[in-house]
Amino acid sequence: MTGRDRPRSPRRLLVLAPPYLWLTLFFLAPFAIVLKIALAQFSESVPPFTPLIAHDGPLGLAVRVHLDNFAALALDPLYVKALIGSVRIAAVSTLLCLLIGYPMAYAIARAPARWRGILVLLVMLPFWTSFLIRVYAWKVILQGDGVINAALVGLGFIDRPLPLLYSPFAVHLGIVYSYLPFMVLPLYASLERMDLSLLEAAADLGARPWRAFLAITLPLSLPGVLAGTLLVFIPAVGEFVIPELLGGSDTLMIGSVLWNEFFLNRDWPRASAVAVGLLVVLLAPIVLFQRAEARAAGEAGPP
Repeated sequence: MTGRDRPRSPRRLLVLAPPYLWLTLFFLAPFAIVLKIALAQFSESVPPFTPLIAHDGPLGLAVRVHLDNFAALALDPLYVKALIGSVRIAAVSTLLCLLIGYPMAYAIARAPARWRGILVLLVMLPFWTSFLIRVYAWKVILQGDGVINAALVGLGFIDRPLPLLYSPFAVHLGIVYSYLPFMVLPLYASLERMDLSLLEAAADLGARPWRAFLAITLPLSLPGVLAGTLLVFIPAVGEFVIPELLGGSDTLMIGSVLWNEFFLNRDWPRASAVAVGLLVVLLAPIVLFQRAEARAAGEAGPP
């Protein structure tokens, strides 16, 4: 009898019940509600959408499903542009987080053991301050009379303030600053677990440091790279606060479109369709990550 054929014991089912219950209550149930609204039509009523199941005659019930909201996601240039812009900004910001976070995580993992906890704490320190306050702080720093422009003008590097605020640069800066710890921590976890004797063996065999890094360190840290990439990319695609406060009129992201449809236009079905479509788009990198992890586990073999 294999492990799959063995009946699950009550104790195991008791252990698995809380996470499945959590997913059902806080993911599947809300998703079902959002999907139900997305399949309805806008209506000048309270709530502002038509019922999915309506009475049809004295005894019958009719299910009225409308796919117009999902069709608009592919046909309306506004949603296509917003989705492409969101993916582009999130991808560039994720790449910047990786380029900045990998050296940081590597330095922390190779630091003396007594300093690692302090360095990790410093990485997590920004989370002790409200996310909104930190974004507003960057707004003050990047504005025309902010610290950066005042310093550059005072040192004579520029004659007039640079348009740093309300630009794609400000959005990238805000995302990188806000989500950098999500990249550093998984990378540090992968690098800290690495067996350093492998690097010593490579050095004994004549490998240069950069060659040992490419052949040993980088492949072993790929799980951390993939985890950090997902932790940064997925929330960055749907980011609303940072582009709203730091981005300009040319910065169009799907989170802002969803906000406008829900609160300004009160078109709940269209906003729900945008949310469902965004979730479907983000499922692709999650599936790829799970397949990469399964492939890596299969190549590693049993311990």
